[in-house]
Amino acid sequence: MNAHGTSVSHIHHLKDCILFSERLASVKPSPSMAAKAKVDALRAQGRKVIDFTIGEPDFDTAPHIIEGGINALKSGQTRYTASAGTPALRAAIARKLERENQLSFRAEEIVVGCGAKHIIYNAFAASLNEGDEVIVPAPFWVSYPDMVALQAAKPVIVACSEESGFKLSADVLAKAITPRARWVILNTPNNPTGAVYTREELEAICDVLRAYPQVWLMTDEIYEHFVYNGVTHVSPLQIAPDLRERTLLVNGLSKAYAFTGWRIGYGAGPVELVKRINLLLTQSTTCASAMSQAAAVVALDGPQECVAEAAHLFESRRNRVMELIAKIPGLSCMQPDGAFYVFVNVQKLLGLKTVAGNVLQSDVDVMNFFIEQAGVAVIDGTSYGCPGFLRMSFATSMEEIEAGYAAIAQAVAACKA
Repeated sequence: MNAHGTSVSHIHHLKDCILFSERLASVKPSPSMAAKAKVDALRAQGRKVIDFTIGEPDFDTAPHIIEGGINALKSGQTRYTASAGTPALRAAIARKLERENQLSFRAEEIVVGCGAKHIIYNAFAASLNEGDEVIVPAPFWVSYPDMVALQAAKPVIVACSEESGFKLSADVLAKAITPRARWVILNTPNNPTGAVYTREELEAICDVLRAYPQVWLMTDEIYEHFVYNGVTHVSPLQIAPDLRERTLLVNGLSKAYAFTGWRIGYGAGPVELVKRINLLLTQSTTCASAMSQAAAVVALDGPQECVAEAAHLFESRRNRVMELIAKIPGLSCMQPDGAFYVFVNVQKLLGLKTVAGNVLQSDVDVMNFFIEQAGVAVIDGTSYGCPGFLRMSFATSMEEIEAGYAAIAQAVAACKA
């Protein structure tokens, strides 16, 4: 018996009765969310931390969009909506896809969710069976493999080197396809590398997929508006309309419209897949927020200057970040053509000894060294399937960027071989 009069054997019996899904054993917490929690905890302790982990714009949603949300509340849009999204929002998404991507979708081919991540998760849940495979090019957005694993399916990680521009090639894709392959996921512009696939690269990939009718294409285009140096975002469906019946285009408002907390994403694809995603929504979230959907209509149909201004701001920040990285011995970086991250090669720092006497042996060590010694939070490349690198966001002020890289430079300079 313990102090409360409960037998030890009874306690063990209770532990045996606790129910948890075995699938969770293979799933890790989101590294980006873990990094945010660590930053918040350190700041709560009074530490000054410069945050380069953030995956969201550092400015507010445009005033006219906020006003759209307020007007929705005032006009009584506070109730459930259709699970697939309001007719008004699905129509606005269709207009956006036609206007910006030259793609024609009907309302029944569009489904709205609580963010693009929500759509991706439900698409996998609606289509994967145990043992199915999803081809995931690495570096990858941290959630793709775990969302696949949660369906008892297998993420097939395909390494894409820095020398290849961190992009999946047609030859590598062809070698990765097996009879169990069901999806290949492309994220362009890419998180974490900022790589943007060209029309020619996408044509070659789509040509491979034509030979494998059992493999579907999921294209995550959430960063489409943030491309630089005159680079153009191309949606695979623009060049391969014949793959339309097995392609799901995923997008959302979070990045382009500084809309992260409003939680609106969408998928556009074959009716039968959209129906099944919608079925899952009816039994889980029911629908996205009515207010957020109304504001999303205003965002998509209204003035687009706020998006262009954000893209210009991020490009100027990217340019400055590249200059600062070039000045720090041991760091190198492929210039990103899109998104708002740099994927920094830190392999030349490995083997150095810090002032605390620790030897840097991995990108995770370097990540911890930066936050402990420099007060700068970043995310390790290992979490993105690519050890030896760090993801650093430039979705923060120029003042923070200058201070952060100065602190990193000072910390690196104090290391010894």
